[in-house]
Amino acid sequence: MGNIMRATCLVPKRLITASGPRQALAKHNVCEKWSSVAGSLRMASTVTDTVPVTTDGKSSGWAGYAFARTLDPKKYERIMVSPRSYFVFTPLLAGTAVGTLEFRAVIESVRRLNLDHYYQGWADDVDFARKVVRVEANTSGDLASRTTPQLLPRQATNELEKGPLFDLPYDKLVVAVGAYAQTFSIEGVKEHANFLRNVADARRIRMKVLQRFETASLPITTDEERRKLLHFAVVGGGPTGIEFAAELHDLIRDDLSKTYPDITKFVKITVYDVAPKVLPMFDQKLAQYAMDTFHRERIAVKTEHHLTRIRPDDDCAGCLKLKFKEYGDEEVGAGIVVWSTGLMQNPLIHKLGSKVEEQLSVTGESISGAARQLQMDAKTGGIVTDSHLRVTTVPQAPEKPGEPKQEQDISVLPDVYCIGDCAVVAGERYPATAQVASQQATYLAKRMNKGDLEKTPFAFKNWGVMTYLGSWRAIHQSSADELTGRAAWFLWRTAYLTKSMTVRNKIMVPVYWFMSWLFGRDISRF
Repeated sequence: MGNIMRATCLVPKRLITASGPRQALAKHNVCEKWSSVAGSLRMASTVTDTVPVTTDGKSSGWAGYAFARTLDPKKYERIMVSPRSYFVFTPLLAGTAVGTLEFRAVIESVRRLNLDHYYQGWADDVDFARKVVRVEANTSGDLASRTTPQLLPRQATNELEKGPLFDLPYDKLVVAVGAYAQTFSIEGVKEHANFLRNVADARRIRMKVLQRFETASLPITTDEERRKLLHFAVVGGGPTGIEFAAELHDLIRDDLSKTYPDITKFVKITVYDVAPKVLPMFDQKLAQYAMDTFHRERIAVKTEHHLTRIRPDDDCAGCLKLKFKEYGDEEVGAGIVVWSTGLMQNPLIHKLGSKVEEQLSVTGESISGAARQLQMDAKTGGIVTDSHLRVTTVPQAPEKPGEPKQEQDISVLPDVYCIGDCAVVAGERYPATAQVASQQATYLAKRMNKGDLEKTPFAFKNWGVMTYLGSWRAIHQSSADELTGRAAWFLWRTAYLTKSMTVRNKIMVPVYWFMSWLFGRDISRF
């Protein structure tokens, strides 16, 4: 079979003290010109769960999973390192949070990829000079994803949370660690808001929704407390926030209103966003259609609202107080806050970006002794790549004021690639979506399989965007057409069903859709 290189997929490391999820590595194949290298040429691929996160610390996320799935096992020894042993089909995650789908229908074990090796752990650091990834094992701790960086007490970090460390050498490294939910350093968000980026997040939301209804139905609960408990606040007017609000509305209308008929009148769903309109990726006509649909369904949408704090309500157990800039000292009561406002870079990316190496070799020349660092995007903080998704480096020393950047000052870091939410292709501004991450992963794996990475640069094909609005209605926009209502809803379900990664998921998803329609959603707490 010839010389075989190992491809290693490593996922992000859980935040220890100030560090967050790390990347996932995927080992790579040795082509003919590397035949002298011992048969373990490794590629590291970090995905995200998230990953996770996924949170997602995501070697088993969209980019990492798609890369490992597409990489030719006959040419590469595939190795994945990830704290999460499964892939999550995130477009259907909102449905699992309300019981429309069961969690198992949207996940797929990475071990079903028949990888050469899978190590459950977090990528903590990368030594580019030695071609080694430092990995922290995660076989006995909390397996839930990390959506935002978690600061742990020193004692817990050192004595309980820190797992054994080991070094994993690589020949080629693909960084795909994903990103965290952006909290904008708003007080109380990390502690009290609920994120929706992984199965653990969806399960937590599902339990809290049912818990709020159970508490509100108690005879000792006052009407004022019921109004707070049954106010569901969604912060963020993007597709994730809108779809969750729509799915929650369907759950309450179709199922919970029959189980709790006396308290349904206290239910309120509100979507808050700082922008002038929700769903900014859609044109004004479709965004307005979404607003009108929500208005008919009595889902409140409040744009240009700036949240400044979330805190527990001292007068209502389980309730929260939300403070908005527009309301002055007045606070809004809520039972649950679901947070979906954008992304921030994984702490591992910040760590790698600040790393200065004296032996970061440049393709075609030796620069031993010349200090260089990874090129980072000033706007997003992501790692900059060229059009072939290869990581680039720049000199450490800052350029003179006013001096234009010279093209020759930017060089490719050999054998290191970056894809997904943590990557920024030079000269491009791709959205941080699963569509982009999966296309980048597939492109890179196919080019490596053929050994012609230099031949064709990556080109993103936008297949359009779609969002579910509840009540069997949706909106869809692409370069070819625009759809609204039931037709868009049918396309939404068909597209996500066909995009499900495995035959197993493609069978389970419609089965659970049918069961929910026929028997109703499961509203048991367990």
